[in-house]
Parts: sequence; C-alpha cells; structure tokens
Amino acid sequence: MERFTQSINELVEENLRKRRSKVSLDKLKSLESERLKLLKEVENDRAKKNESSKKVGELMKSGKKEDAQKIKEEMKLFVESLNKKEEKLSELEERVNNEILYLPNMLSNEVPEGDDEKSNKEIIRWGEPRKFDFEVKDHVDIAVGLNILDIERAVRMSRTRFSLMKGKGAALERALINFMLKKHTTEHGYTEYIPPILVNSKAMTGTGNLPKFEEDLFKTTDDPALYLIPTAEVPLTNIYREEIIPESMLPIYATAYTPCFRSEAGSYGRDMRGLIRQHQFDKVELVKVCAPDTSKIEHEKMLKDAESILQALELPYRVVVLSSGDIGNASYKTFDLEVWLPSQNTYREISSVSNCWDYQARRMQMRVKRGGKTELVHTLNGSGIAVGRTWIAILENYQQSDGSVIIPEALREFTGFDKIEKE
Repeated sequence: MERFTQSINELVEENLRKRRSKVSLDKLKSLESERLKLLKEVENDRAKKNESSKKVGELMKSGKKEDAQKIKEEMKLFVESLNKKEEKLSELEERVNNEILYLPNMLSNEVPEGDDEKSNKEIIRWGEPRKFDFEVKDHVDIAVGLNILDIERAVRMSRTRFSLMKGKGAALERALINFMLKKHTTEHGYTEYIPPILVNSKAMTGTGNLPKFEEDLFKTTDDPALYLIPTAEVPLTNIYREEIIPESMLPIYATAYTPCFRSEAGSYGRDMRGLIRQHQFDKVELVKVCAPDTSKIEHEKMLKDAESILQALELPYRVVVLSSGDIGNASYKTFDLEVWLPSQNTYREISSVSNCWDYQARRMQMRVKRGGKTELVHTLNGSGIAVGRTWIAILENYQQSDGSVIIPEALREFTGFDKIEKE
C-alpha cells in the first residue's frame, strides 16, 4: 500500500535512484510539457478550421460563393501553419514515447537495495563443492586436452568469442539441450517451440531490448533491420503480442532451445578466455505468461524448474536475489542461479529467472479478459539453463586426475557414453 502514498513522479524518481539509473525524468517532463502545450494549440486550431469549413459550407449552400472563397483564401496560410504544427506534434509524441521506452520497470519491495552484484542476497545454497586431490584445470585446458574444443580455428573462421566444439564435446552440448528440453516438457509442463532467431524491432522493443540495449545486438543490413535474438525470451514472449488472451489459456508455459547472439559491447577484457562470455551460445529458455495475481507464485515455480536441472546433474550452486543496482531493466524481481566453478573457486551465473510484472505486456499490449475486464498479463522468463555454461561446469566439476571427464549419471542416456577420454 505504501506505493500509493506518493505521487507517480516521486515513485519513478525513487525507483531510478534505487536502480542507480542514469535515466533522468527532466528531459521527459520537458518534452511532455512542450507536447501538451502544442497539443492544446493544435486542438484549438483544428476547432477553428472545422468552424471555418462549416461556415464555408453554409455560405455555399446559400449561394454566397464569393464570401465562401474569401474565407478559403484567408484560411490557406492558417491551414499550412496547422499542418506544420501537426508535424511537430507528431515528432514530439515520437520523442516522448522513445524517452518512456528508456524507463526501467518498477522494483519489487523484496529487491535488496545496492550499487551492484556485491549487494545481491544469497537465499539458497545447494550441494558441496568437490575437494580435489590434484591440481584443478579450467574448462579450456580440459577440453583442449581431450581434443573436444578448437578455439583457434573458430577464431580463424569468425573472430574472438566464438568456439568450435567437436566429437564428444559437441555430443555433450547436444545431450544437454535434449536433457533440458525433455525435463521441462515432460516434468514441468512447458510446451516446446522452435521460434525464429531473427526478429523485427517491434519484437525487441516489446521485451525491452530496444531501444536501450541496441549496441548489444547483432542486426542485419535489411531495411527495416532484423535482429539476431540474444535469448529465446524475445520470440517466445512475443507470441501473443497485441492479443487478448482467453483467461482459460493462462498460465502459458513455453520453452525453446535456440542459439543466442550478443555483441557483448562494453565487456572488453572480461572473461576473454574460454566459453564464459561468447558472441554465440546455446540456451534453453523458459517463458511464462500468466494472470497478474499468480506471477509471484509462478516466479518461485520457475526458479525450482531451473534448479532441478543443476540438481539432476549434481552441480553445486547457489541462488541470489539481484540487488537494485544489478537487476535488469525489464525485471521486477530476479533470481540468479550461480554454479560452482572449481577453476575460479567461486560461483558464476548460469541462469537468471525474472518476473517482469506487466512491463513487457504493456509494451506489447498483451492482455487477458477476465471478470468482464481487460487487463495486462504478467510475463516471466528464465534460462532453463545456459547450455554452454553447464558444459563448462560439467567439465570442471567432473574432471579426473588423468584428464578425463565423467558424465553425470542423469545425462548418460542422452550422451550414449559415461566418460570423455582423449582419443
């Protein structure tokens, strides 16, 4: 209830402060003030134009053509001025709407306040990190030693931050995809999709990737451009864009495997070694569309769905609630799953599970009709999970002293082998 004791402006300003956002309301307020002033002028001028047109019609009916023509001539410059005002009004409306698109979602009161990831709050820790009696290798040294990863040739044919898996390394990646999809569809009730991996700007805007994060995207030279998806969240969440969904269809559970593409703009020098941060990577994504009063419960359930993958693979992990300074722009509340990586002696993100409340639905105009009223739905998304980082975690957590890697038992029916050894 405390949210409604402040004005909307104060709420938004406070939300921006919590998020440590650089977005300012001053520009938006100035543009909106200018738009409203011009709108009033345009409406008055339109009324004057309509009144003159009506008078001309009356004069023509009464046979006073010369008087009618005189008014037409007098109105000519006025109409030209009105047309220019309408053009400017249209431009102002576009600028206002664009500024609004930069505003982030409101935050849940359950989000801890802080500047960055250091303020994230750990809420779950599962599994004990393995104690090794030999020198631990990172995933690159393990994979190169087993001849299942070739980074040099990938760079030669593409550029840095691309990789080439082969042999049992490629089979392990494929097995993980199939394992995750089977678990989510048969145990958790998600419907599998194979969506487009090139989408238009409207789809990207709907999920909040545009306009704010355009530099992180790869796009075609088409006019208008198409964008390579950074995650299957984009096409899956857009399935019912601009539709009124029957209440009986909710909640909607969707999952998909797709390759994902990110330019990683601004991340130069971070995780340059290996597969942690790639331009192209595989991911199984989870998306939910639900009624507003169920999204908190659905969020918790989605977290459990993602956790079940790591638990089945017996990979140690922890769950954190992202702080206000670390959370994504479109998210109301986010859980991060972080898997243990022995080579780094720390937990690293492997899945983000977010409740976007009605933020994306408003941008997409995706609604539900219930109780005689039409209202915005809530949307949720989460990695279920990042395949490449799971590949890394398996190599590092299941490495053996002789350089081989044991395959987790739950995965063996999908790989067809229980160990990767150098051939």
